[in-house]
Amino acid sequence: MSSGYIIANVTVTDPQQYEQYKKWSSAAIQAHGAEVCVRGGSVEAPRRFNDSPGYGRARASRQGAAVMRTVLVEGV
Repeated sequence: MSSGYIIANVTVTDPQQYEQYKKWSSAAIQAHGAEVCVRGGSVEAPRRFNDSPGYGRARASRQGAAVMRTVLVEGV
């Protein structure tokens, strides 16, 4: 079975109420066997990861072993 992703860019306008959303959405996520891959942060974190020497070594070791497409989706 292939993976699927829901990508959401959220601007929280009421942090207290949003805590309730997180509680209920986390329960729904768990009930469906899903997981949150990333929450919070910014687009700079994945860029730093991708450009890091550590991941560069990993990427080099993948050459000839796999074809991979990656997409960085920046929120609006």
